[in-house]
Amino acid sequence: MKEAKEVKKMIIEGNKFEDLAKERSYDKYSAKKGGDLGTFNKDDLVKEFVQAVEKLKIGDISEIVKTDLGYHIIIRTK
Repeated sequence: MKEAKEVKKMIIEGNKFEDLAKERSYDKYSAKKGGDLGTFNKDDLVKEFVQAVEKLKIGDISEIVKTDLGYHIIIRTK
């Protein structure tokens, strides 16, 4: 959680999400793509992640989302 808070602060301060994802993400698959998960269906993701995405407008950054897979920071692009 501490690291996720640091990364979110860095994004808010103007660091590029894509660069931070490549450098700091534990999910090597999405890290290679700068954190981009592409287009997905609600059924493709865990409940907590979907609930967080649904609250966001395009360009918004989420609160830190905890799932069984870890901690996530989401920026909605579509």
